[in-house]
Amino acid sequence: MKYANYHHQDRFNNSSFDEIDKHHTYNPTFTNRLLRQEFLNRGVELNNPDVNIGKDIAFNLYHDGQSTEIALDRPNYLIATENPYICRANTDRNYLEKFNQVFTWNSNLLNLPNATKIFIPNKIRIEKFSLFPERSIFACIINANKGFSYVLKGDLYKERIKVIRWYEKNFPESFSLYGLGWEKPEPAFTFKQKIFRRFKRLATQLFSYRPFPSYAGEIVNKSEIYSQAKFSYCYENVENLPDYISEKIFDSFFSGCVPIYWGANTISNHIPKDCFIDRRDFKNMEELHNFLLQVTPEKYSEYQNNIQRFLSGKEILKFDTSFYVKTIVDKICGDLQI
Repeated sequence: MKYANYHHQDRFNNSSFDEIDKHHTYNPTFTNRLLRQEFLNRGVELNNPDVNIGKDIAFNLYHDGQSTEIALDRPNYLIATENPYICRANTDRNYLEKFNQVFTWNSNLLNLPNATKIFIPNKIRIEKFSLFPERSIFACIINANKGFSYVLKGDLYKERIKVIRWYEKNFPESFSLYGLGWEKPEPAFTFKQKIFRRFKRLATQLFSYRPFPSYAGEIVNKSEIYSQAKFSYCYENVENLPDYISEKIFDSFFSGCVPIYWGANTISNHIPKDCFIDRRDFKNMEELHNFLLQVTPEKYSEYQNNIQRFLSGKEILKFDTSFYVKTIVDKICGDLQI
């Protein structure tokens, strides 16, 4: 048996592979567990570094750019899937060149000699869809209450807030908000923002003030809500990152909920446009909402049939966790002749 280190920030004692992930709400460890199992099938035990102390290490595998020093006495690999505005090292070419191979969705980096294309992985599944009349929630958002601490062109955290506020002002009965942290005011970063946020926080504690009246609470499983919702606002964190297509649109697909998508400018290169509603096609929320009101049960069924066709087809496979894992394991084991 060979051993390899899996460097995953703030994970110790193989918590990267725990069935319940304490770091994320919706348990994305399935991918890590499948990755570890496939390496075991090839005779490599992948562990967090503290578990491998004293063992001879065949290679290091890093999950997203980290501040830890890279050990250059053995092969090093990087999985760079995090948004580069959140993890800046994922687009730092001086950093990336230190690795034998970088696995990334970022098309802008594929001219690097050590880059291999992957997409952000999803556990692809097909479920029976509830029909249009059975869906009691008109539109929803499922996200955490987060924001960038600096001004950023294309910031879609702010666009989510605009959606929420628009519905709360105009059609509160047509919208529900779910996720972590919405019982508190939106994040604040400047001194002035922090002062206002403190007053709002005090009001929530003393006067039952609700910063987001549409907030319906935390949820355990996104499908519980998406299976009841007609439309979901699936905005990435930033717009126009080529091929940065996260789990958001897929989570909506899996429950037959029609997503309103805004994010990767290459989205229609990979997902048929008749499966989703492109937010960029509308000049404002009013125009978009009026369009949604005109979607008939028959038209909705067309969207769902298109989604089913996509989920059942070959084009979806490049987004599947199994393809992601196979690409990484095949490349590393091939390089090292394992």
